[in-house]
Amino acid sequence: MNEAYFLAIETSCDDTAVALMRATEEEDRLKRIEALSNVVSSQTELHAGYGGVYPFLAKREHQKNLPVVFEDAVKGFDLSKLKFIAVTQGPGLDPCLWTGINFAQELAKKYNVPLVGANHLEAHFLANLLTLGIGEDEFAKNYLPAVCLVVSGGHTLLFLANAIGDYELLGQTVDDAAGECFDKAARILGLGYPGGPEIAKLAQTYRGSTPVKLTGVEPLTVKLPRPMMGQKNYNFSFSGLKTAILYFHQKQTEKTKKMPEYLQAMSYEIQQAIVEVLVSKTARAAKEFAARSIIIGGGVSANLALRQAMQKAADELEIRFLSPAVDLSVDNAAMAGAAGYFAFRRDQAVVTPQDLISKPNLSI
Repeated sequence: MNEAYFLAIETSCDDTAVALMRATEEEDRLKRIEALSNVVSSQTELHAGYGGVYPFLAKREHQKNLPVVFEDAVKGFDLSKLKFIAVTQGPGLDPCLWTGINFAQELAKKYNVPLVGANHLEAHFLANLLTLGIGEDEFAKNYLPAVCLVVSGGHTLLFLANAIGDYELLGQTVDDAAGECFDKAARILGLGYPGGPEIAKLAQTYRGSTPVKLTGVEPLTVKLPRPMMGQKNYNFSFSGLKTAILYFHQKQTEKTKKMPEYLQAMSYEIQQAIVEVLVSKTARAAKEFAARSIIIGGGVSANLALRQAMQKAADELEIRFLSPAVDLSVDNAAMAGAAGYFAFRRDQAVVTPQDLISKPNLSI
C-alpha cells in the first residue's frame, strides 16, 4: 500500500475551503481517499442581505480567509510530504476562482510540487466516493454506469458516468438553476437566504392536502407548473416557475401573504414542483441508459424531500441510490480533492503553476 498526501483548495463561489487529503493506493489503483482535514469558511451571512452572492465581495473575503483556513487545515502536518496541490479551476465565479488559483500557485511554487485543476461538477459527483469510503474498483463495480444529477445554486445538469473521468452530458438548465429558483422564491415570499433550507423548513410543517388547498382568509388552491417535465429531452428550466411564483404571490392580499399557513403551503408546493421535475427526468434517464445507480450531488442534494423522492424512484427501478453526506453536499475542498486526485492520475497536472488558469464555464 502506498499513501499520497495532497492539498485541495475550493473558492468557486462564496465558501473558502482547504482540505488536507490522503489517497491510499495499491498497484496504482485507489483503495481509499479521505480528508484528514476539511475546513470551510462560509460567507452566507455576509451575502444574506443582498439575497445572493456578489462576486467581488466574495473575492475580497476569499483573499482575507484563505491564509487563515489554510493554516487551520494543515496544522501539525509536514508540508514537504505533499505530492501535489489541487484547486478548483471551474466552473464558478471568475474572480472567486482566480483567488483560489493564485493562492494555490504560490503554494505550489513554495513547496515545489505540481498543480492540478479540479472540475467543480465532477467534484460534486465524487463527493459520494468520499462518503462511501471505498476504492475506485468497488465504486465502479457496484455503482457505474450511473446517471448523475448535480443540482445547486449555480448548476443543474444531468450526465451519464460510464467510469470516473468518462462522462456524457445528457441535459442541463436552459436558464435558472434549481437552487437559484429556491433562493428567488424565498426572496419573493420574504424568507431568508439561502432560500432552499428556508423553504424546506416551512414545507416540512405543511399538513394540508395535495394539490395544496388553503382555507382561512379566503379559499385558495396553490398549484404551480412543472416546467419541461413532460418533454422528452433532459434539459431543465426554472425561470418560468420563478415567474409563476411571483405572479401568484402578487395576486394575494397583504393579510394572506403574512399567514403562516400560506407560507407553508407555498413552500411545500415550490419544493414539490422542483423535486418532481428533477426526479422525473433523472429516473427516466436512468431507465433509458440502463444505469446501475442514481447519484446526486450539489447543495440542493442536501434537501431531504429530494433525497426521499430520488430513493423511491431508484427503488422502483431496482437500482442503487447515492447522495453525499450533508457536509459534502455543499461546496467544500475535500470533494475538489477527489476530483483533483483523478485529474492528477490523468496526467493533467502542470509543472509550472502559473500555467493553470481559471475556466468559469467549464463543463463536465
